[in-house]
Amino acid sequence: MSMNCDQSEQTDKMNVRIERHGTILTIGINRPEARNAVNPQTAAQLVHAFNEFEKDTSLTAAILHGIGGNFCAGFDLKEVAHGSSTLTIEPDVTKGPGPMGPSRMQFSKPVIAAVSGYAVAGGLELSLLADLRVVEESATFGVFCRRFGVPLIDGGTVRLPKLIGLSRALDLILTGRPVNAQEAYQIGLANRIVPDGQGLMCAIELAQQISAFPQTCMLGDRASAYYSSFDASNFTDAMQYEMNHGLQALNEEMVSGAKRFSKGEGRKGSKL
Repeated sequence: MSMNCDQSEQTDKMNVRIERHGTILTIGINRPEARNAVNPQTAAQLVHAFNEFEKDTSLTAAILHGIGGNFCAGFDLKEVAHGSSTLTIEPDVTKGPGPMGPSRMQFSKPVIAAVSGYAVAGGLELSLLADLRVVEESATFGVFCRRFGVPLIDGGTVRLPKLIGLSRALDLILTGRPVNAQEAYQIGLANRIVPDGQGLMCAIELAQQISAFPQTCMLGDRASAYYSSFDASNFTDAMQYEMNHGLQALNEEMVSGAKRFSKGEGRKGSKL
């Protein structure tokens, strides 16, 4: 992906709009007339945008957001009902994208979701892709697809219990009830609550803060946390993975960090 810092790149039909802010990439779902519900074209464009983000070594973080007041209202059932979209689902999760697009992807760099308005059904699942969720005060989460017999097949039953615990996840999954920003924060679904209209800006600021840290160390710790949560076979396996990544950071970044610390950086509340 070739973009200058102050330039933006837009996909052909503009269902997904991407912009670059220094080393931060924003990926915006741009179907406000449908509350940013995802159709097959949008799903494909989201996959493309995230693939380009993952490949571009000059990018340090991505932000997924919705344009026009809503994050994402899920898959566009109106298009399915009216026959204007052909829904093709790859049942083997190793061979293709999910119905919502990037839901089966894993990333080596941080992703933040800036959530406004509705993040429901498949939109909730897309928000779970992110490491962190910056949530506007009036936002609403929920498994709203429960009432229409549409299953969670974009990672909702996998990621949600890991994030908020099985009991709370089952509450949302079984009832399909709405969850406001304050409750989302209380149960660990939201990481930050910000005023309406400031979600994207605050998410960019958070991404910039994260990107300022020594990256080998931070990315290694991030990878280890994901590995221990989803892939480790046992405690010893998880601990060994942590050590292996920690040794790389020790070799590449610890000495320079120790020198900065010895000079007083980061002490007594001073900024790092």
